Amino acid sequence: MRYAKRVDLMKASEIREMIKLTLKPGIISFAGGLPAPEMFPVEQMKKVACEVMDESGMVAMQYSATEGYVPLREKIVDRMKKYNGIDTKVDNVAIISGSQQGIDFAGRIFLDEGDIVLFETPSYMGAFNALKSYMPEFMDVPTDDEGMKIDELERIIEQYKERIKLIYVIPDFQNPTGRTWSLQRRKDFMKVINKYEIPVIEDNPYGDLRFEGQPIDSLKSLDTKGLVIYLGSFSKILAPGYRVAWVCASDEIISKFIFAKQGADLQSSTLAQMELNKYMEMYDLDEHVEKIRELYHKRRNLMLEMMEKEFPKCVKFTYPKGGLFTWVELPEDKSARELLYKCVDENVAYVCGESFYPKCDKTNTFRMNFSTMPEDLIVEGVKRLGKAMREYLEE
Repeated sequence: MRYAKRVDLMKASEIREMIKLTLKPGIISFAGGLPAPEMFPVEQMKKVACEVMDESGMVAMQYSATEGYVPLREKIVDRMKKYNGIDTKVDNVAIISGSQQGIDFAGRIFLDEGDIVLFETPSYMGAFNALKSYMPEFMDVPTDDEGMKIDELERIIEQYKERIKLIYVIPDFQNPTGRTWSLQRRKDFMKVINKYEIPVIEDNPYGDLRFEGQPIDSLKSLDTKGLVIYLGSFSKILAPGYRVAWVCASDEIISKFIFAKQGADLQSSTLAQMELNKYMEMYDLDEHVEKIRELYHKRRNLMLEMMEKEFPKCVKFTYPKGGLFTWVELPEDKSARELLYKCVDENVAYVCGESFYPKCDKTNTFRMNFSTMPEDLIVEGVKRLGKAMREYLEE
């Protein structure tokens, strides 16, 4: 069969493949990035679905505008103003089928073969998979606990200038590290972006899940030239099964996203959009999100407490103030993949870190998720992981 060249670049997500490895009975998996299913408002959504069908069933089941359901977009505009400092209009917001679709559309709009995309080091592997079919070159920008290193960013931009077409970042509770950019780093980043006028994808699926400290202004709220493409989602604050997210961008860029959306799937589900809108009319989304925060805060505290107790002192890990993940670093000469096979024998698993690097061959890191497993399994799982780790490091 004669496939397109881009098909050779497509492969199954490393995380999805790892998860297959960890599905054997009895295994405690910290590998996924899933929200806690017990927090899904199932009973409330049953009532919401009935209300939508009783009030507007035929409308909900019909085609609708590519831009998305206006009442839902109005509520999104209000939430972005309140929680992200983003002052925008309904016309600058479009509904998409998950943030992943937004990343793909950005690639479709901006990238030609050989163009360069800059990423944090490490970064979300799903973004690599979404963009690689457009055949760009990926480059990683070194990071520290405050975000991208600005001097390194500017050095890379100066070196490659016209070839750099896009930058992808997750400033809040980053996947995979859990780190959050400081306000000063965000301001410094935007000065560089404005100087060179490079479009930026600000992916913010975890921003509402802050356990400690005060919210920090989004990059989009600091955007004075219309260069930031902001992606938000209901997946982590309500339920991922609806596949409802949004993009907020300048007039010029949002129009291109609408064209891309029309060519891809015409629109996101009318029914799903109307149900999410009705949920926010019937119930208090902020109250629901606060319950999620409380649960994840508790689980994060427990996981980090157990890691402090069970992990060898030579093993480092991040202290996220929100989100779903912590990032673990073994000594430089050790392999997270080798350790994983020993962990699977102990019926515990995580995701190896090497797939989160676009170019760097760093093999001593891994990601752990604290949102999904109940407390008793967090305790037992970290004990098993600590046992396997101690045995491996002593070899």
